[in-house]
Amino acid sequence: MPDHTHIAILGAGPGGYVAAIRAAQLGARVTVVERQSLGGVCLNWGCIPSKALLSSIELGDKLKKADDFGLMLAGSPRYDMARMVARKNKVVAGLVKGIATLFKAWNIGVVEGRGELADARTVAVAGTDGVQREVKADAVIIATGSSWPQIPQFPIDGKRIITSKEALDLEEAPKRMVILGAGVEGCECATYFSGLGTAVTLVELQPRVLPLEDEEVSVLMERELKKRSVEVKTGTTIRTVDHRGDALAVSMADETTVDVEMLLVSIGRGFHSQGIGLDRVGVALGRRGEVLVNEQMETNVAGVYAIGDVVGKAMLAHVASAQGKVAVENIMGHPARIDYDVIPAGIFTLPEIGRVGLTERQAREGAEAAGQNPDQAVKVGRFRYAALGKAQATGDVTGLFKIVTDAATGKILGAHLVGAHAADLIHEAALAMRVGATAAQVAGMIHAHPTLAEGVMEACEDIEGVATHQVRKKA
Repeated sequence: MPDHTHIAILGAGPGGYVAAIRAAQLGARVTVVERQSLGGVCLNWGCIPSKALLSSIELGDKLKKADDFGLMLAGSPRYDMARMVARKNKVVAGLVKGIATLFKAWNIGVVEGRGELADARTVAVAGTDGVQREVKADAVIIATGSSWPQIPQFPIDGKRIITSKEALDLEEAPKRMVILGAGVEGCECATYFSGLGTAVTLVELQPRVLPLEDEEVSVLMERELKKRSVEVKTGTTIRTVDHRGDALAVSMADETTVDVEMLLVSIGRGFHSQGIGLDRVGVALGRRGEVLVNEQMETNVAGVYAIGDVVGKAMLAHVASAQGKVAVENIMGHPARIDYDVIPAGIFTLPEIGRVGLTERQAREGAEAAGQNPDQAVKVGRFRYAALGKAQATGDVTGLFKIVTDAATGKILGAHLVGAHAADLIHEAALAMRVGATAAQVAGMIHAHPTLAEGVMEACEDIEGVATHQVRKKA
């Protein structure tokens, strides 16, 4: 499309606002329609707020070890949740203001209100000021995201039965809590509340916590959660929830009952694809309600694009941002597509988790499907945090580096890290995968000492059994 193309974006989350900035950089005129707050769920009620609060727990964990580091502190650290929440809100407000500043610098227009497609080139907006408006554009990007689903069995009341959204604003920790769902959000919440002293019961239908992660990661994380006094119940679910005054009686499928103050529901998310006019213009949806798009992020209706959680791919903020850039590049006449093969992700439990690519099981199953012997086709290297000088010096000795490779080519198929700064460290492996580097090439690159990144190098060395700082049994 020529310069001065007008692009309307429905939603200002990490997909929508990044798409808006990239579009403006490419010369487009941009109007963003947002009914709540710039930054969307991630910035206001998800990624950033939860990490801000978890940072208090992480610091508290460090302070509990102060004596070991030669620091003389009076008593154990205590948490002032009201001040923690105030700090969280300040962090969020600053980042929201930052987006507004960027929008102003790039002359990006913002219409506050609830938008829906009137046709394939028009967004009708019911403004928060009560005024009805129409935004006409040459292309429209749907970036409406996802939300916490309403599950009839567990009606969210915001007081006793809550989601992570309400949990992030609590200024007093419940004495006892059940968390339903031991995925990423559930495990992060279990880490947070157990750190505050809440007796947490974590319930997961699958046979292990973090069921989508590598099995060794799940085993290690379950062990660490139990060290934090979290009661982990896998292979079961909640049958009934009965209100008893100010408490809840939560009955499990394994015939146990727990009396708690709160139930935090952390299972699934719903797509924001209804009530925004997609049916009016004929945009196709998948069976789960996700918006169907091609590699260019375009729907079946020409000129209508969709990005972020609402398309149901990898539901991660940074994926939404990448999709937003791809959509805009294509709208502006620069062919682009997104590569879902290399998407690093972080889980901000304590310790952290970083992962990219295939799990060991997925790699072995892939080899078997290709008619190969998995034991010969897949090689794995491991290295423990405790063997690193930097980890010993900082006291961050819990953790594992795991690298999964193709035995024939040496290419890295996946990497799984658990430990301090794992969500940052994973990017070395991700970059290696992106450029096609082999594990041997990563192992051969000189790494600074003492650093935690040396663990990636040594795990790559371990693939061939030559990790310098790892004792191996003689054959």
